[in-house]
Order: sequence, then C-alpha cells, then structure tokens
Amino acid sequence: MSCPVTCAAWVRCGVAKETPDKVQLSEEELNGLIEEAQERLGDGADGSDEGQMACDMNVAVPGRAKSSHKNGDLSDNELDEYDLENYDEEEYTGDLTLGDSLATLAVYGSNDHDPYVTLKTTDQYEEEDFLIKPSDNLVLCGRADKDCCSLEVHVYNHEENSFYVHHDIILPAYPLSLEWLNFDPSPDESLGNYVAVGNMTPVIDIWDLDIVESLEPVFSLGGKKEKKKKKKGKKSLSSEETVKGHTDAVLDLSWNKQSRNVLASASADNTVILWDMSVGKPAASLMLHTDKVQTVQFHPFETQTLISGSYDKSAVLYDCRNPQDNHRMWRFSGQVERVTWNHFSPCNFLASTEDGFVYCLDARSDKPLFTLKAHDEEVSGLQLSSQIKGCLVTSSADKYVKIWDILGERPSLIHSRNMKMGVLFCAACCPDFPFVFAFGGERQGLRVWDISKISAVNEAFGNRERLVLASASSVAGSSTAGSSSNDSETAMES
Repeated sequence: MSCPVTCAAWVRCGVAKETPDKVQLSEEELNGLIEEAQERLGDGADGSDEGQMACDMNVAVPGRAKSSHKNGDLSDNELDEYDLENYDEEEYTGDLTLGDSLATLAVYGSNDHDPYVTLKTTDQYEEEDFLIKPSDNLVLCGRADKDCCSLEVHVYNHEENSFYVHHDIILPAYPLSLEWLNFDPSPDESLGNYVAVGNMTPVIDIWDLDIVESLEPVFSLGGKKEKKKKKKGKKSLSSEETVKGHTDAVLDLSWNKQSRNVLASASADNTVILWDMSVGKPAASLMLHTDKVQTVQFHPFETQTLISGSYDKSAVLYDCRNPQDNHRMWRFSGQVERVTWNHFSPCNFLASTEDGFVYCLDARSDKPLFTLKAHDEEVSGLQLSSQIKGCLVTSSADKYVKIWDILGERPSLIHSRNMKMGVLFCAACCPDFPFVFAFGGERQGLRVWDISKISAVNEAFGNRERLVLASASSVAGSSTAGSSSNDSETAMES
C-alpha cells in the first residue's frame, strides 16, 4: 500500500534527550480528550452510522427480525446435515496417545535454563532501542497513510549503520512541511527539541520530540479567531471574526537561528507570516506575492534577510526590518518549487522551478550566475551538502535523484539514480554527515542514502576540504538585503 512521505527534516547528534519522557494520562484526562474529540467530530454522521454500528456489535435493529430468524433456521439445518453437534464426541481410533507424543520433549521451568532459547527476554533490547545515544541523529518525516497522518521519528546511527522508527505522533491533518527548532517559550529560556509542522490547515503545530506518545502539540500558531462585539441595533448573519494567522494551508516553514523566537511560514493564502513564538502571535505579514507561496528560507547568518518563492513564478528577497520598501524580486520561467541559501557563499542562493530548472543567483545582481536544466519535471528537492562546498543534490517528480558539482564555472553532473520511490517529494541533508541524505516519495517510506559509497562521488568530492560553518558574527561582507535596490524586479526566462 502506498504511504507517501511528503516532508523530512534532520536533528543534530546530541540534541535529543537520552531517555525520552512518556505521557501517562489519568482516567479523567483521557475522558476529557475523548469528549473534546467527539465535540470536534460533531453529530452529523450519528444517524447514518447507527445501523452500521448496531450491525457490527450484533445488536438487533428494528425491521431486521425476519432475516435473523431465517439465518437461525439455516444454521440448524447445517448442524443436522453435518452432525456438528456431535463433532467433539468423535473418538480417535489410532494407537498414538498424547502422552506418547510428548514423552521425548524436554520441559524447562524458564527460558534461562533452556539452552536452545538464546533470546532470554526482549525487554533489554527494547530498552536499548528506546535510549537515544549522543551519536544518534533523529530523522523526521511526515507520512500520509490511508487512514491517518503521522510524524515518524527515526533514529539513524552512522557508525553502527542502524536506522529504525523510534516513535510516531498522530497528526491532525495532511503534513506538508517540517522545521526543527530549539526555542522554548517557557520563562526559563532553556533549549528544547521541537519540530514545527505545517499542514493542510492554517494552523502550525509545534511538537516536543523528547516526549513519546504525546496526544497534542506543545503549542500552536494561528487558527484562533477573536469575535468582535456586535453593535446594538445592527443584525448580521454571522458574528464578525478576525483571523490571527493564515487562512489556508501552510506549505513551508523556516526558523531563524539568530533570532530564535522567530518562525517564518509560507502559505497557500499568498502570504508569508513572521511569527513571534514567545507570544504566539504574528509579528509581520509579507504580501508581495500574487499566488501561493511554496517555499521560504531565512539567511543562515543574517537575522533580517529572508527569501521566498511562489506559484506566481517569482522569488522575493526581503529585508524584514522594512520588507515593503526594501526588497528585490526575480521572475522565472516556471513556478518556484524550492529556494535555499548557499551557506558557503552567503550572497548566493539557489532556486528550482516546476519546469526542471535550477538557478544560482547573487542577491546583489539581476542576472543568474548559472542556469541548469536539472530534471524533466519539477525539482522538489534542492539540498546543498552541509560541509562539502559545491556538492548539490536535487530530487524531482521524474523519480530521479541527481548529484552535481557546482563549484566550477559550469555545474557538472556527477551521478544520477532512479530511486524506485515514484514521484519524489522531498530531500534533506544530514547536518553531521555531509554525504548522507534523506528522501521521501510516493512509496517505500523514508530512505536514507550515503552517497559517499558511489565511486564517482568520491572522485569528485573525496579530497575536497570539509568546511565547518562560521557563526553569524564572523561572516564577512555586506548585508545581502541591505545591498539590494529598493523595490527592484528582474525577469529570467530559460
């Protein structure tokens, strides 16, 4: 059965709690959650389901008494025909008895004394799998099964070559984007281990990854409505409401690593919202796009710099201190699928489109540094290696993953592989191991691939120096957003 993986994200080694907490609900809390769920579901389907529920529970339903009697008569006739009433009274006429068949079997009081039982108990193995080692990465993925949607938390250990599902979280809606963050809104300002989930609803849910079997998010952004007071003497069909946040699905998320309380969200309502998670409210709303905003990403070093891509075939660079007056826009040949900053060249970013192109742009310039026809269909995954300069990995709806070297004047294809996962929806690079990538698609679940095992990749990148990202304060050069001209627009056609 097809179980698409729609989004993926990594968590660095040493971040997760060694022994996650388990949720234990009292009977009162459990009943409260059940009542709340019933209120959400409503009573609309109660009447139509009454007969089915009664049938499933073998409860008599009015109007079906005659058919029940007929079935009873058929059962009696079958018993008479095959003499099933005397079935247990038949005797075995053979010479072999039960005692003879068990005479040669040795019986031990416990598995500890039985030499043939090598796995004495499974508890110790379950405890080992439940513990998260300092060398373990967490790999998160949004999964859409037939009956429900879930967030799966996998454990990946590169040294031990182990990869398994640690736990999962039931999600309220179809997941579209994941973003890890460590901001904790509690007053003690401690570092957390959270993931923000964007889905088909306007609400962004933040879940605690150090809690197993949690039933509700730690907090949510958006979706709350405030009712305004009605004026006397005026009647209205419905009470006036003010929406706090998005009004449509949340397609992408980006966390600001310098200003840790800020989260950016891109939505199908054509807007980008900057959230202040310390108060749980929008700080600003950016409305420069004219169609769905598909992708968004903060600059890795500059707190105020943000870029977004949209179905309107444009990418917009914002200075968030004054986004309406200080921004730059580029136009492309197709809808923008992904944008990502080049963390080794802080003024450069990459953008991929629905017609299979990848563009490399300098935020201070109008013309692209290069244009690459990467795939035959939309480029859904656009990931630079976390430590290897010039290593670019792309995934596409054409079912292929391709590895590129973009360090020289012209990008070159290093390797291409059909992942046998159907249409590919997402790609994510491991922050600790630069050659390890995770992919999600139509089928086969989440797949982790170490591309260093490919000889062509070793030849191209094996001797290349591994670089550790510098801090924001040590990055030289002027601000990309500040250097952009006010309200400029550039068109690029392939």
